[in-house]
Amino acid sequence: MTVTGVSKFERFFRAAASLDVDKNDLKRYGDFVDAKLYDLLVIGQASAKANGRDTIEPWDLPITKGLQESIHRFRRLDEEVELSPILEQLATHPLLDRTPTPETEERYPEIIGGISVALAETFKTLYPDLKNPQTSHWDQVTAVFDLLL
Repeated sequence: MTVTGVSKFERFFRAAASLDVDKNDLKRYGDFVDAKLYDLLVIGQASAKANGRDTIEPWDLPITKGLQESIHRFRRLDEEVELSPILEQLATHPLLDRTPTPETEERYPEIIGGISVALAETFKTLYPDLKNPQTSHWDQVTAVFDLLL
């Protein structure tokens, strides 16, 4: 990731939840969003298959009310931080049995952005005084997401 990209992520986490992240956090973050996007696509694939389609449509993805609200908060933050172009680079997925439509793929940056806002807010919910997340914090927050998403 470029220096500009790193600084945008740092600004994003400060704006979203007053968190100071470093390069180790960005690696964890990348792994986290990859895993969560994949989880959403696996369920979307199952929905497409159950409906007899070979493609994953946007409505196949299990976007909950809470995630949708986080996507809206991301849109507002993104006007300030301009993170979407970088998230487009992160929005990759492994081969699946069903192919996401272009409309579905176009939504990836905002979905990842919503997951990112929810991630930052979860750190602050679990650890209100946290400034710099450590491995143990990441493990706990990831465990919560694994239960819910």
